[in-house]
Parts: sequence; C-alpha cells; structure tokens
Amino acid sequence: MTGRASNIEHLFSNGKFKFLEGNVTEYIDCPEKLDFVLHFASPASPKDYFENPIHTLKVGALGTLNALGLARSKQAVFLLASTSEVYGDPLESPQRETYWGNVNPVGTRSVYDEAKRFAEAITMSYHREHDVDVRICRIFNCYGPRMRPNDGRALPNFINQSLSGRPLTIYGDGSQTRDFTYVSDVVRAIICAVKSSKIGEMYNVGSGQPVSVNKIVKLLGAEKITYIPKRPGEPDKSIASINKIKKELGWEPKIKIEQGVEELLKNINYWKDAPVWDKESINIATKEWFKFLNKK
Repeated sequence: MTGRASNIEHLFSNGKFKFLEGNVTEYIDCPEKLDFVLHFASPASPKDYFENPIHTLKVGALGTLNALGLARSKQAVFLLASTSEVYGDPLESPQRETYWGNVNPVGTRSVYDEAKRFAEAITMSYHREHDVDVRICRIFNCYGPRMRPNDGRALPNFINQSLSGRPLTIYGDGSQTRDFTYVSDVVRAIICAVKSSKIGEMYNVGSGQPVSVNKIVKLLGAEKITYIPKRPGEPDKSIASINKIKKELGWEPKIKIEQGVEELLKNINYWKDAPVWDKESINIATKEWFKFLNKK
C-alpha cells in the first residue's frame, strides 16, 4: 500500500526475478523452494500509520504470522524487518538490543510500535516452539533513493518544502536527534544477517551517530523555518548502539549523513515533479541482493 511496482519494473525482464503481488495479512503460499523469507511489509512513516492504524497492526500481527508460517513450511531462513520504534521514547541512549523500551501501548504511535513489538515476540516464539531459523533487524531511520516525495518523514518533507519555497516545518525545537541510515548500508546489514550462522538474534541497524533535525536543515541550506509542537510520543533521542552487529556480523555503516543527503539531492527533478525515481538510477538494494544470490 505504500510501495510502487514501478520501482522494480526494470527487473521484470530479469529471468532470475519473479514478482507476485499479494496481501500478507492473508494466507501466503509459494510453490517454489524458498531459501529466505524477508518480512518487510508495513507502513513505516508516521503519516502512513496514523492514517492506517488498523492495517498497520494487522500487518505486524497477521502479516508476521503468515510470513513465519511460510518460512516454517519451506524450512527457510526468516528475517523480520523491525524498527527502532520498539524502544519507544527511550530512557537510555544509545539504545542497546538488551533495552526493553519505553512505549505507550495506547498512544497514537502505538499502532506501529506495538505492531513491531508483537512481530518480534511471535518471531521468537516460532523460533523457540517450531525451531524456525529467525533473525531480527531493528532499522533506524532508513533513507535514500526512491523515498516517496509525500512520505511524511523528515528528509522528503524538508526537500519538498525547500523546493516549493515553503518554510521547513520542524516538530519541536529541532534539537531531537535521529540515527539516519543510508539504504545501501541497511541492505548490507540485511545480507550479513541472513548469511550469518547466528540464529534467534536481533541487531540494531543504524549509523551509530546522532544527527539533530536542526543539522539536517543546515545541510539542506534552508533559511525559512517554522517550528510547530512536537507530535505525541515522538522520541527525543533515537540513536543505535551498533556494537553487537559490528562484533558478531562484521558490519558497519559506510555512508555519512552529508554524503547521503547529497545523493538524495542529485536528481532534483524527482523531488520536483517525478512520481518515481529516475529509471537510470542504480537500484543499490537490488544490485547488492543479486550479487549475494549469484555468489550463493
């Protein structure tokens, strides 16, 4: 519901690629042998899950249940794309995987936070009860090419507002920090996790570097800014401890925020008027994944 088939249309002619469209909240079947089931389905932007609260909860609950059922039937490795939001508005910083979080179970953000927390719980239950080979990646603020211009998250919002000459809208005073992680770094982390012999583990996937919203505004060169009240439940400090993934999987991020923002701004026409990313742009995620499959 938040994706676009046009993002992958350049793969349709690839003999190694097959696209099946379905709804993960319903029974999932796939006749082919499967090595991996990667469950990434879910609205991830506050704008999307505020507008679709029940669907977001269903994807986290029923969607994860069905995806785990598929992995179990195929004896496949299962990877859950979880989120830093499982930590809620954290009372410790940076957040380690051992931290249980500070989440309001009935707040407006709970539809996403609790959906992912439940998804993690049922994933670990399938591992313990049915011996499914599972891994969990808690992704911190992923960004990069092909983000929707109307996504509602900080970077697309700021870029669109800047291009249209509108003041940049900042929730709160802009001092809140986020851990922005470039998409190619996230993809490498996912590959490391599914290739690893570590089973039943969860890993933070982030840059490990706190970046304030005010710094993002400065990188974009914005001059006009409007400050509005912070959204309910929005964390002040979201920053990943990445010691575990560095030590156990040998992964660490490569793209700093300055370079990542520069990549986003390279194709200004995308943000101005194009509904999809420039077809000539390299799909880093797909390229890295196929590289891994070809080696396998």
